[in-house]
Parts: sequence; structure tokens; C-alpha cells
Amino acid sequence: MIDFRSDTVTRPSAEMREAMANAEVGDDVFGDDPTINKLEELGAKMFGKEAGLFCSSGTQTNQVAITVHVKPGDEVICHEEAHVYRYEGGGIARNAGASMRFLRGNNGRINPEEIYDQINPDDQHYPVSRLVCLEDTANRGGGYAYDYAVIQRSAAISKELGLAHHLDGARVFNALAVNGIKSQEYGANFDSISICLSKGLGAPVGSLLVGSKDFIAKARRVRKVFGGGMRQAGIIAAGGIYALENNIERLVDDHKNAKLIEGILSSKSWIDKVLPTETNIVVAHLAGGLNEYAVVEKIKESGILCVPFGKGRIRFTTHLDVSENDIDLLSEKLPHQL
Repeated sequence: MIDFRSDTVTRPSAEMREAMANAEVGDDVFGDDPTINKLEELGAKMFGKEAGLFCSSGTQTNQVAITVHVKPGDEVICHEEAHVYRYEGGGIARNAGASMRFLRGNNGRINPEEIYDQINPDDQHYPVSRLVCLEDTANRGGGYAYDYAVIQRSAAISKELGLAHHLDGARVFNALAVNGIKSQEYGANFDSISICLSKGLGAPVGSLLVGSKDFIAKARRVRKVFGGGMRQAGIIAAGGIYALENNIERLVDDHKNAKLIEGILSSKSWIDKVLPTETNIVVAHLAGGLNEYAVVEKIKESGILCVPFGKGRIRFTTHLDVSENDIDLLSEKLPHQL
């Protein structure tokens, strides 16, 4: 099987496994794991932040951050297709006790000017608008990256209105590979950033939350309440360090392979259209009312794995375990007709 389901399916390389096997460890809840401490410092420095917190997943880093930023009954503003809303199990309501306000924007990205119209008045009948969340790149939007000027505008409006500004940066390094902005300059636009290590960067598990020292101190307490305190987790943190030090520049290869997949899919009679591909996510709309689940199962018979991605849509995702040879095989194996 050639696995295009997600960039989460990657397996650690031999070099990453060696780094993990040789990791120095300690009890992280006591702050004694030197490898975790190194990873947190590395991630924070990359984005110009004072401190970092290692968590088990991007969902956890997002949920911890939101819980720190808001109080129960407050309101979170995000795109209507945002991962923090659609794919985190209702966590904002369950964990933070907050309500949601949605922006439409385009391809998973908000239009910052819409924030003005979505701020609640200072009236006891309404929740307090407290936080704006962006997602870069936008998964449901087809992997599109934000224009940097839009991020700057969102940050400026949020600051003007007294709102915190959080980034779900599950694929933030894919975005930086597109916009060419330095990570520290980019990071200055956000109060907190979630950085996933187990997607395009290829670590087996883990995400980082970065922000100010005060914010991370509060986040550490929330992580503990969520059951996220870890002990000798330097073994997995070492994979994250290796990923940050070795697997960022190669993301452009995933983008090139994804662009090739766009062309392959566009040639198939059962595809109506493919969203223009910018990073490592390829979203195709099916022709003739085809069912996305049935199509995915049919493609699987050819030895290719992808995922349903909403009504009449399927998604292919490239990653470090996808080679040029795999793209050639995809071209050969995908049926022209279904």
C-alpha cells in the first residue's frame, strides 16, 4: 500500500530512532528531563518566545492554550472549518467551557476585517469575546497558507480589540516554506503557537506549545489537569529535536510531490476538479455525484490509501515516506474510470 491518508502516518527514520534510543531522560513533571527541556527551549527560540511546553498531541496543545486564554462562558473566534472546532471532539466546550463564533473567509482562512463585526457588545446577555484562533496551513481549506499580510492584520486587529491571538500551527513549517517568512518574525504575531512534530516533520508523537513564561506556567498546570504530565518522555522528545533540526527544509519535496498528484488526479474522468495545490495536501472534488467513501474503497483495491474529505471530496497528503517512485506508481495504479 502507498499511504497518502495523512502526514501523520510517517515512521521515524533510523537516524531518528538512534537519537531516541540514546536520549538522556528524567522526570518531566519535576522538570528533570533534559531532552524535553532542550526541545521546549529549541521550539520557543525558533518562534521568538520565552518558553515552551511539550504535549502528546496538537489537539492537546490547542486545548491547553484555549483553556488558558479564556474563562468559562467566553467566546472563541475562528474559521468555520477550523481544526480546533471540527476535529478536537468538542473540546472547546468541554474543556474550556467556551462558546464559538465562526468566520467564513476562504479556503479555511479568515478575513481579519470580519472580526470587527463578530465582537460582542459589553452586554451581560452576550459572552465575552476573548480569543482569535488561526490555522496555518488550513487543513480543510486544502492546505493553503495564509498571506503574511493577512496574519499581520489579524494580529493587529486582535490587539486593538484586546483579544488573544493563537495559532494552530499543525503544519506551520509548510506555511513558512511557502511564504518565506522567518519563524521568529512570524511568531511575533501570536500570543501562543501550537507546533506539531508528528506530521510533516516525521516525529512519532508530540507537539509543542510556545508563548510567554507566564502563559506556559499556566499551560503547564492545565496540561497536568488534562492528565498530560509525562515522566521520562525525553525518549519521544528526542524524535522532536531530530525533526526540528533535520526535517524542515525537505518539506518543499512534499509540496512538489503534491503538485504532481494534482496533475495526476486532474487527468481522471471521475474527478470533477482539484483544488490548486500549494503545500502537501491535495483535495479533489468527485464527478457525477460519486460517493467519497465508495471511491476511497475502490482506490484502495489499487493499493493506494487516501481519505474521504467531506461530501464528494477526497484528500491525498504527501509526507517524508512518499518518494518520487511512489508518485510514479500512483500514476500507474489509479484507474482512469471508476
